Amino acid sequence: MQLPFLTAEEAAAYIQHGDILGIGGFGPAGSPKMIPPAIAKRAMAEHEAGRPFKVDVITGASIGASCDGALTLADAIDRRMPFSVNTDLRRAFNAGKVRYTDLNLSDNATHLRQGMTGPITWGIIEAIDVQRICGKIRIYPTAGVGIAPTVCRLAEKGVFIEWNMWHSSSLIGLHDIYEIEDPWNRRTVGINNITDRIGKPYIEIEESRIKGIIRCNTADESRTMLPGSAETDIIGKNVADFLVWNMHKGYIFRDKLIMQSGVGSGANAVLGALGECKEVPNFSIYTEVFQEEPMRLLLEERVTEASTGALTISPEKLKELTDNIQYFRDRLIIRPSEISNCPEIIARLGICALNTAIEVDIYGHVNSTKICGTKMMNGVGGSCDYTCNSMLSTFTCTSTQKGGTISSIVPFCSHIDHTEHYVDAIVTEYGVADLRNKCATEKAEALIAIAHPDYRPILRDYMRLAQRNGGHTPHMLTAAFAMHDTYMRKGDMRLVDWSEYIK
Repeated sequence: MQLPFLTAEEAAAYIQHGDILGIGGFGPAGSPKMIPPAIAKRAMAEHEAGRPFKVDVITGASIGASCDGALTLADAIDRRMPFSVNTDLRRAFNAGKVRYTDLNLSDNATHLRQGMTGPITWGIIEAIDVQRICGKIRIYPTAGVGIAPTVCRLAEKGVFIEWNMWHSSSLIGLHDIYEIEDPWNRRTVGINNITDRIGKPYIEIEESRIKGIIRCNTADESRTMLPGSAETDIIGKNVADFLVWNMHKGYIFRDKLIMQSGVGSGANAVLGALGECKEVPNFSIYTEVFQEEPMRLLLEERVTEASTGALTISPEKLKELTDNIQYFRDRLIIRPSEISNCPEIIARLGICALNTAIEVDIYGHVNSTKICGTKMMNGVGGSCDYTCNSMLSTFTCTSTQKGGTISSIVPFCSHIDHTEHYVDAIVTEYGVADLRNKCATEKAEALIAIAHPDYRPILRDYMRLAQRNGGHTPHMLTAAFAMHDTYMRKGDMRLVDWSEYIK
């Protein structure tokens, strides 16, 4: 049997209105780039002909612009899950044009296997290489995996593979592909050390499941990492000091440090600043995305080893990695998202989690997804997976946003993704609020102390008003969102007038 080579347009012709597409990759790393734009063109042609054409899109996490962006602009997505950073798709979520399901990444593949999201119609994944061995096909993923193994096994009508020659074949062997069993048959996931291997370096499926292979030579659609700022440098130093203090106290491991860091420029910069602190010992990384600062620290042997779900780095940095592949081969592993975000492994390894907050309220609840409680930013991603299961769960944020008109510390979060019960510490450029072993009012005192100086008197005024009502967690419900309301009406939280909200 010859491998069925197709064009992207021929592959897109198989896709029908109402299909559910399972797409491999994690972020822009490993995401298919040829078939989704062809599907978008097909959708526009169908719409022009007066026929409906929309599909559901399920991915490992965010995905490249050639998928999320192209399909959104073609009005071709009905439902999307579980995470996206694409600006056009974000607008569609918030306009109610695309039904968005936000989901913890560790649950994604399990929900697919249990059938909660409906049967996957087609799988679309990217590969470095495709090999036929004894009647089976071995698919070697590129820079990210996501839910690709589960998609390849479950797609009812078959799998399309984009065989991307742009990626260096030297990446072959970095992957550790393992799929967790269904809950009622689940075994222990046997990772006890960062670089333990429990699976295969490829995805293996029956040859009959391959519907088509599309040859291409296309670079990853990497996102530009903004450079660190004075604030992120200070936050990184504050995080470093806090980690060292915890090690000296014996609250975390004294002889080893395993870090997780969230996605984005801020997280990238903070982790880079952390690596510059000489008091912090060399550390390892178990995380969902491997960004440019961790790569630099691994090359400098500041990071000793790393496990990730994706190489979310620029094409130039990816070339640097492949040029030094022998150095990285024993130090870096790429895994499916259900392994990179597995709660069991996170708890066993004793990871210190470092994620980013949009806002934090004075009692330690964290909003990491929605602006003013309504407008979706990206999604919760894997932050809950790490926050709920880590040895030390820390969130960072600058004290203000939008030129000081928004305080990142507020009386009550407009949306809550992470409750106070799992949040150990908050770090801003003004210090660390260690929330462990504190009652509600003690947490409030610690958090107000690291707010921007402009907002500390405002937050203390709220506390005085709220304490009139008593209770374990004092709130004045008529004023709890006054700072948000003031920003929406006047453009600056500092203009809040509490008397307007007292009844």
